[in-house]
Amino acid sequence: MSINLKSTVDRLKNLEAEKHSLLTEIEELKKIAEAKSNVLANEIASLKEEINSLKILMTQTPTATLFIDESVKQKNLAYVNELAEKAIDESKHLGNQVFEASPFSQNFDYWLTSLKKVISDFESDPIIKADEQFINDRSHIFNDLESALSKIKIEESNAGAVTKALSDNNHLLVETDKEYAEKTKELSVNRDTELQNLTNRIHELENKAQSQEEDNKRRKILKKKTEDKIPQIRQDLKSAEDERKAAQQKFAVEQDRLDINYEKKKQDIINQTESLRKELEKLETDRSIEARQAACQALANTISTLVQRTTLTA
Repeated sequence: MSINLKSTVDRLKNLEAEKHSLLTEIEELKKIAEAKSNVLANEIASLKEEINSLKILMTQTPTATLFIDESVKQKNLAYVNELAEKAIDESKHLGNQVFEASPFSQNFDYWLTSLKKVISDFESDPIIKADEQFINDRSHIFNDLESALSKIKIEESNAGAVTKALSDNNHLLVETDKEYAEKTKELSVNRDTELQNLTNRIHELENKAQSQEEDNKRRKILKKKTEDKIPQIRQDLKSAEDERKAAQQKFAVEQDRLDINYEKKKQDIINQTESLRKELEKLETDRSIEARQAACQALANTISTLVQRTTLTA
């Protein structure tokens, strides 16, 4: 029984605390409402005074009416200048925007839409009188800009092909070095083999000539009949030496031809690789910024010129 009583007492205390909190909050809301009511009352009073002043001016002389018209005109011109300044600042900000990573063309559509919105918001304002000259100039600027961006977009679409071509060229350069080394080795083996065979033949003929000379001397001493084979052997020896010399020249010419073809092919690949590398560097740079800056500056000039015409006719 005592436990239930204690629980009830605690609950009553909590309810009292909540009541006190609600009363405090209600008082705060009353103060806020009273403050807002006072502000609104002051604004209403101010508006009433302004209306009364306008009524008085409307019933006065034409000079007062002209003063009102001139005041409105000046306010309108100030508003036109404000809109123009805002559009120019926003367009120049877009013109200076730099796209960080390629492909840069992935940003073109969104960027162009943003720029068109800036100009559209400016010329669609009821106070702006966009004349035919402004519309023609603006359309011409956008047409030129879209053409320039489309060209860059097409060039960027070839980036993959350029990268592949550069990779293929690097592979071709390695294959060219490998092919040159293989052909040089093959030519060297063939040269060494052929020259070695000719050298062996020359040594055989030299030995044969020496042996024949010794045999002739021996036969002469023994007064035996001899058949002089020396002239033929020497003729064969000279032919073999001439053949070896011709073979050396032939292989030297083949090596020179191989070197020249290799250097030419290698240089062609290097030149093409350098050209592809430069092209890829261009594609990895935002080249649209010049066209975009020029277009935004031209639009700013067009807006300024329209404001000048508006001021002159106001």
